[in-house]
Amino acid sequence: TMSYQAKDYSRLLGTPGFSDQLLKNHFTLYQGYVNNTNKLAETLKAMLKEGKANTPEYAELKRRFGWEWNGMRLHEYYFDNLVKGGKPLDPNLDLAKKINEDFGSYAEWEKEFKAIGVMRGIGWVVLYLDPISNKLFNSWINEHDVGHLAGCKLLLVMDVFEHAFMIDYGLKRADYVEAFFKNIDWSVVSSRLK
Repeated sequence: TMSYQAKDYSRLLGTPGFSDQLLKNHFTLYQGYVNNTNKLAETLKAMLKEGKANTPEYAELKRRFGWEWNGMRLHEYYFDNLVKGGKPLDPNLDLAKKINEDFGSYAEWEKEFKAIGVMRGIGWVVLYLDPISNKLFNSWINEHDVGHLAGCKLLLVMDVFEHAFMIDYGLKRADYVEAFFKNIDWSVVSSRLK
């Protein structure tokens, strides 16, 4: 069976602006998505073998799979694009040039990304590349599985569900967004452009 393993992100403990309690809780939550993705995959496979693919139960679990799998994967993109103290965006990289080209400047891009980050509601903020138009987009994903831009590549992912910040910031979401920005690993983000 396809079995997903949770990645170890303990390297992020001690990240400025993120308490260890917050991060450990977040890692546990991520582990839950990995576990549920594996459980659902097995259950769906068994139901298919038993001829239950045309049941409402199968349909519901199949719908649920997208939520659990994206919950797993989006968290991996998120943790992977963080590093203690951050790594700045090299202005000579293709991504830096592309941000300037598509948004007018890095500052304009950042202003929009942060504005999306403090919108009301739970979700994710993503910098995408659309490979067809070769354009960058800042976008909002509502639930893990709702609002993705079809065919686009995830470059930078920021979690704005309450669990990502409330222990440390309460309702001060903008302060969390600032802390996130100080710890972005731009070398990872720009490598995703390839």
